[in-house]
Amino acid sequence: MQDKIDKRDRAAQFRLRLARAMEERQISRSAFARQIGVDRSTVSQLLTDHGARLPNAHVVGSCATALGVSADWLLSLSDRPESAAELLALSLSMTEAPRALVDERIFEWHQEAAGYKIRYVPATLPDMLKTRTVLEWEYAPHLGRTADQAIGASEDRLTWMRSAQSDYEIAMPMYEIDSFAHATGYYQGLSLRKRLDQIDHLLELCEQLYPRLRIYLFDAKRLYSAPVTIFGPLLCVFYAGSHYMAFRDRDRIEIFSRHFDTLVREAVVTARDFPDHLQQLRAAISRDM
Repeated sequence: MQDKIDKRDRAAQFRLRLARAMEERQISRSAFARQIGVDRSTVSQLLTDHGARLPNAHVVGSCATALGVSADWLLSLSDRPESAAELLALSLSMTEAPRALVDERIFEWHQEAAGYKIRYVPATLPDMLKTRTVLEWEYAPHLGRTADQAIGASEDRLTWMRSAQSDYEIAMPMYEIDSFAHATGYYQGLSLRKRLDQIDHLLELCEQLYPRLRIYLFDAKRLYSAPVTIFGPLLCVFYAGSHYMAFRDRDRIEIFSRHFDTLVREAVVTARDFPDHLQQLRAAISRDM
């Protein structure tokens, strides 16, 4: 909530911010007067009048437009000089999400958030935790000859993740790992050998990287989450299929961080229990050999 400001203080703040914006844009009083449609003496009065009177809304709006700042900022109603449209553009961005194994934009976000906790609800098993054979099964039909190159880059990402000093929390619906183990739904047609190797790989990663890597399973009948990654306090990114939607404003990041905390708090399989759950799945599908 904006603190109440005395009229005289608000007028003084208006003069200071107006002068600051003019100085930053290196605009003279004469040139500024022409832009806002007043004479030079009026601009001088706006900058030097020591009373409590503020200019009318038309003049304030013209000043804001000419200087590329918001009228709210000039009037001390906001601490951000950007306009509402600029703030929206900064807080929300759309990025294309191609059907590819390595997305340079995603990797840039991981690099930007290095050292922060990264929370992740993947659309499938996380690519950076998959074996080469599972990646080939999944991506080779789409990537063709570039599959080997993309898979090599994905493996490089896992190597980078291990050295980035970021904590990774991953929350998945229980049915995702169960569907993978039993080769149902999305994973239909994946051979038993590939599934067993993938489970062994996950067990190895859990042993090597815990507690920096923590995987939780939640009950999708009770809770729902769209695919989302929260990069510390910096941004949160939703995967919408063909595009990513990235938010950078603090309030939204906090909202979705609390959502992720709920997934973790109400997980039916905790990070400590996840390896045991994998072992049970492995034992169940091994009987099919």
